[in-house]
Amino acid sequence: MARLKAVLLDLSGVLYVGAEPLPGAQAALARLTQAGVPVRYITNTTRSTRATIHAQLVRMGFTIPEDEIFTAPQAVRRILRERGLRPYLIVHPGLAPEFADLPQADPDAVVLGDAGETFDYAVLNAAFRMLVKGAPLIAMGNNRCFREAEGLSLDVGPFVAALEYAAGVTAEVLGKPAPEFFHSAVADLGCAPDEVMMIGDDYAADVEGALKAGLQATLVRTGKYREGDEARIGVPGAWLAADIGEAVDRILAAR
Repeated sequence: MARLKAVLLDLSGVLYVGAEPLPGAQAALARLTQAGVPVRYITNTTRSTRATIHAQLVRMGFTIPEDEIFTAPQAVRRILRERGLRPYLIVHPGLAPEFADLPQADPDAVVLGDAGETFDYAVLNAAFRMLVKGAPLIAMGNNRCFREAEGLSLDVGPFVAALEYAAGVTAEVLGKPAPEFFHSAVADLGCAPDEVMMIGDDYAADVEGALKAGLQATLVRTGKYREGDEARIGVPGAWLAADIGEAVDRILAAR
């Protein structure tokens, strides 16, 4: 195992749930900073722009530079620009400003995020009709669920699966667990993948995805974690920690 040089952190479920920081999260980040461990933040959150996410973190007392946050919508935006695609956006209203300057008339690609309560039959059926005519399906992730203050909620993954099944297509996933998404943050750190530890609460997108991308990974028992998730990881080598505090303690001890 390579010597650990840097850390990637998921946000929701690892640092906070809803609008409340998890106990010990701020202190854990402070210990990483004091030890000189570089950190980047990698999230599939698709209900808010990066600027909004950053502002929420600041309100919760976290000191995190905005340019160290890597979001799935940013990855999608970059691909749309590179390929000259016009998106049919199925996204949360809070995310719409992220794509406001892209051409959207006469769309030729379906872009799917967590649209929350704006998911409805008419929207999904319009996307289905575009897909059966050949439009690509681009997803900001395929997470099954996430944890809000009230409990677990559906994420984008079930809707990706529904459209894939109905239209007989395969989505291009640009958030976690896509290796390229992890590697973009790793490259920003100037490290090799196996020198970076990913810490997340999602056994599939965070942990298994990171391991398949060549990173080290820790599953924390906070956020969306459910008993037995560690046994569901399809790749060996993951660490298990009670929370980010314990994960950071183990990382610092291993260095």
